[in-house]
Amino acid sequence: MNTIWIVLPILTLLMFDLGLSLRLEDFGKVFRRPWPVVVALFGQLVLLPAIALGLAYFFRLPPVFFIGLVLVACCPGGSSSNVFSKLAGGDVALSVMLTALSSIITLFTIPVVMNWATRLVGESVGIHLPVGNLMKQNLVMMLVPVLIGLGLHYLAPKVAQKTDKVLSKLAFPLLLVLITVFYIQHRHTILDNIGILGLCVTALILVAVGCSSLLSRLVRNDAQQRRTVVIEVGMQNAAQAIAIASSPFIFANEVMAIPAILYSLVMNIVLLFYVYFIRRKR
Repeated sequence: MNTIWIVLPILTLLMFDLGLSLRLEDFGKVFRRPWPVVVALFGQLVLLPAIALGLAYFFRLPPVFFIGLVLVACCPGGSSSNVFSKLAGGDVALSVMLTALSSIITLFTIPVVMNWATRLVGESVGIHLPVGNLMKQNLVMMLVPVLIGLGLHYLAPKVAQKTDKVLSKLAFPLLLVLITVFYIQHRHTILDNIGILGLCVTALILVAVGCSSLLSRLVRNDAQQRRTVVIEVGMQNAAQAIAIASSPFIFANEVMAIPAILYSLVMNIVLLFYVYFIRRKR
């Protein structure tokens, strides 16, 4: 079974739910409180891909895993980040806005970075990136569902609120289903590479969380903002990375999605521990 027919509906639902929770007035906070937004977007769009690139070189990952690691690092914030921010006592409105901003900005940054990464290590082993197909798929699977959800929020707010309550509870279970199916299909490849790749993915998350926390303190974000920035930088939209890697219109390579699968697992474990310690401290 091709997992693309599982991941694409899941990704569409997650983006639709993001649109349901958006408030256009929240974007005004960018001008009133710019530093949390600047730090979070710098962490997601620049710092995380740069760390992934450095670690991929350091661990000497094979080209397919090299590209897969950079791919998940290039993706926007995960849709569950607002739930984690709420549990950690963070700024939920800021979290939703950051996820939306990163989802829009990465429509244009992912093709640029991935085209460069593919040329760097992929083309020598026969991995090519059809940039046009990547942009089309991202627009259809990312931007359109967000706009539909946003429209429903303003046209039928009560319906949107009820739908959001259901979809927000389904996000994590759906991701677990995707991971389970993917693991069953590729368990031998995953187990053969779990040591070096798992260590690399764990290092990526821990370094990203540490750097984003440090940067947030340097610009004197308050405690709520710091927690949200850490969660936003650490939590990536692994479903999008899996969709790009396994899509028959783009890379058509499910092995390339393995770093995103591992990232999703480790990401949730690390951030659950982070939320646990924050709640104990509070």
